[in-house]
Amino acid sequence: MEYVVGIDLGTTNSLCAVFRNGQPELIRNAHGDVLTPSVVGILQDGQVVVGAPAKELRVTSPDRCASAFKRLMGTNRNVSLAGKTFSAPELSSLVLRSLREDAEAALGGPVTEAVITVPAYFNDFQRKATKHAGELAGLKVRRIINEPTAAALTYGFHDRDADKKLIIIDLGGGTFDVTLMQIFEGTLEIISTAGESFLGGEDFTDRLVATVLKQLGMALETAEHKTPLLVARLREECERAKRAFLTEELAVVRVPEENGELREDAKRIKVSREAFAKVSGELVERLRKPIGKALRDAGTGPDEVDDVILVGGATRMPIVRETVRELFGREPLCTFNPDEVVGLGAAVQAALIADDAAVDDMVMTDVCPFTLGIETAKQFAHQTMDGYYTPIIHRNTTIPVSREEFFGTMTASQTEILLQIYQGESRRVKDNLKLGELKVTGIPAGPPGQQIGVRFTYDLNGILEVEAYIPETGRRFVTVLTNHARHMSEAEVAAAVERLRAVKFYPRDDVKNQRLLLFVERIIGEVPPMERQTLEETLTAFEAAMAAGDREQFAAVRQGLLVVLSSLGIEYDDYREQPDAEN
Repeated sequence: MEYVVGIDLGTTNSLCAVFRNGQPELIRNAHGDVLTPSVVGILQDGQVVVGAPAKELRVTSPDRCASAFKRLMGTNRNVSLAGKTFSAPELSSLVLRSLREDAEAALGGPVTEAVITVPAYFNDFQRKATKHAGELAGLKVRRIINEPTAAALTYGFHDRDADKKLIIIDLGGGTFDVTLMQIFEGTLEIISTAGESFLGGEDFTDRLVATVLKQLGMALETAEHKTPLLVARLREECERAKRAFLTEELAVVRVPEENGELREDAKRIKVSREAFAKVSGELVERLRKPIGKALRDAGTGPDEVDDVILVGGATRMPIVRETVRELFGREPLCTFNPDEVVGLGAAVQAALIADDAAVDDMVMTDVCPFTLGIETAKQFAHQTMDGYYTPIIHRNTTIPVSREEFFGTMTASQTEILLQIYQGESRRVKDNLKLGELKVTGIPAGPPGQQIGVRFTYDLNGILEVEAYIPETGRRFVTVLTNHARHMSEAEVAAAVERLRAVKFYPRDDVKNQRLLLFVERIIGEVPPMERQTLEETLTAFEAAMAAGDREQFAAVRQGLLVVLSSLGIEYDDYREQPDAEN
């Protein structure tokens, strides 16, 4: 039997899980541990080691080891390791290959497919790099899911009859995510997500290392260059001290020699929990911003959240727990091991993909963590300024989704437009991430403002279909961006694009809606003056909803228009000729 495994590819540690016998379960590695350090090393003889052996090597030969390379995913930065150059996906693939081999040994058969988790705030390039790492490790990546979503799946699987609003606070070794969600009747609905890709437990350790070095009269960057063995061993000591703060008010850090050795009479520096909290104050403040953003995006107050769930080993730190307790006025929950909950949830997602009977009553919805849009230009007096960003699908929109906006030409006789497609939140495109482009030609020549419609359709696989059309001619232009979906074959992408058609909604093309619009336009001059403004405003909202293409919004607005007509004594029926309005 072949299994689809779930993998939590972490900054500090990674793990693998599988769903079998109706439950998610962790897979132990060759050393008997469920956690595999995300560290890669090269021995003197050229042998590559991964996990615990590499972590030990990092202390004695830091120049032969690489760690925290998850932070480089999606960038062009490489890592030099024992005279060789590696990209972040290549290093990550070595960790994934190790996990895959451990899973094959434990399950007694080949493992070729996986669900891999990423921080919710990973951008398109970072997700693409993660999938590439999976491919290099010999895995077909069935789905990339957000880490907080995976954690919620673990809680939802074990409490699927609950009806509550949860917020997941996920602080790992290198990334921070916040996700607000609703659980009801076996459904997990993601409401909003926020986070920071360069904030995690490693940063808190670095603050402690810098504090100790400062007392020795050294700066961290200088010491890393001049005495790398000292810093490598000191970082291990500071990590131990950081963990001691879980139960102790005072921790002792032993200072190693320049060669990294720890002598019996090594200098000892005492650091209090209060002092650690003080030097970590700026990092703690950075935790508050994404939490506030997730709540604001959802229109939810801290007192409206039923449970606050901690995920990620770094949430064990007292300063993190105290901050969360202060923000929400209650004790956060940690029912499942915060180091393991994401991996278990990835296995639940794998079971959902495999249609396992044990999860057939569970449904999960997710959101688009970033805004998707195009570059536009603005007119200021007689000057045209380009480089502005206009959203089409806003962040935290439930996916799959299809949205449409209308744009116009900027100059007279303009017959083509090059749509530049971006992802991000900034007002200017230079600060966002370019995903692709689409050229629209054959626009009828005319004055500025000749319209084209632009529709974005986005799904759980990360496929973005961009469609542009010219209303006057009906000509359409389409591009499919599959940056997230490299694991999919051409046939699978085609099938996914076909499924996107079911997501699209074109109310303006429905004859019933066209007929209702024309009817109201015909009779609007016949209603009493006192009532005309209300009908005008409702009709304008109806036209806007037809253009937006949001099913729920359109249904509500259309019903509202019918209610206004009824209040005026005008009964409308979609299926028969309409009488003139009563005067």
